[in-house]
Amino acid sequence: MTDHDPTRTPHEDNTTAHPWRRFVAVGDSFTEGVGDPDPTVPGQYRGWADRVAEVLGQQVDDFAYANLAVRGKLIAQIIADQIEPAVSLHPDLVSICAGGNDVIRPGTDPDAIAAQLEDAVARLSSTGATILLFTGVDTGFSPVLRAFRGKVAIYNENVRAIADRHDCIVADQWALKGVQDPRFFADDRLHYNTLGHHEVARMALRALNVPNDLEPMQPEPLPVRTWREARSEDFGWAREHFVPWVLRRLRHQSSGDHLAAKRPDPSPMLRLDQS
Repeated sequence: MTDHDPTRTPHEDNTTAHPWRRFVAVGDSFTEGVGDPDPTVPGQYRGWADRVAEVLGQQVDDFAYANLAVRGKLIAQIIADQIEPAVSLHPDLVSICAGGNDVIRPGTDPDAIAAQLEDAVARLSSTGATILLFTGVDTGFSPVLRAFRGKVAIYNENVRAIADRHDCIVADQWALKGVQDPRFFADDRLHYNTLGHHEVARMALRALNVPNDLEPMQPEPLPVRTWREARSEDFGWAREHFVPWVLRRLRHQSSGDHLAAKRPDPSPMLRLDQS
C-alpha cells in the first residue's frame, strides 16, 4: 500500500470512526460489480464497492454512497462521463479503477493509458477527497488473460507512481494472491464472482485501514473433470462469452452501451450481510 498522510487515515487506535461521509465510486464493470448479483435488485450487481459502502455506512452517521461505474467503458469514456459528475457530488472519498478495458485491447500502450488516468486523478484529488486507486490483478493464472500480464504489470507501476505523486491510497490486486484462482471468477472468466468481490472488498477496507467483520469466504473444491468434460466447458464458454465479446469489438460496441449508472446520486447504504 502506498504511504499516505496519517491524518487522512481512520482508526489509528481501532476505536475512532473513519472520517468519510460521502463515497463515490468511478470506473467500469469491476466497480459496477459485474459477476456478483445483487439479491435485492434483480438484474443488478452488488460488487466490492457496495460491500465497502455497507461497512463504511455502518460505522458513521449521515453516510452516503454513489456508484457511477458502467460496464465496458474505456478510460476516455470514464473520464468524459464520470469525473465531473463525481466532483459535483462533493465526495470526501473517491475510488477510481479505470484503464483495464484499454490494457487488454491489442496494440494499446499502458503508459499512454496511465497518462489519462493521472489527468483524472489530478482532477479528483484537487477536491481534497481521499482517492483510492487499484492495481490490476496478476493474470498469470488465467489462460484467457495471461497474454496481457506484462502490460498489466507496466500499468500497475504507473498506478503506483501516480498514487505517490497525488497522495492516493492503493488497493493492490496484484498482491492479492488468494483471488488468482478460477473459483473466484464468474462464468465469463473475466469478472469476479461473489467470492472475488468479497475478497476485493476486504482488501479495499484494509487499504483504507477500516476495521470490519468481513470474514474470508472459502471456495468449493474444484470439481474433477475429464479431458472431454473440460473441453466441452471451454467450448461452451467460447460460444456464450468469448465470441460475443469479439463481435462487440468488431462492431465497436460495448456491453455498457445505453446503460446508466446504478447509483447516480449519493444515498444511505444498508448493510446486507457478510456474504
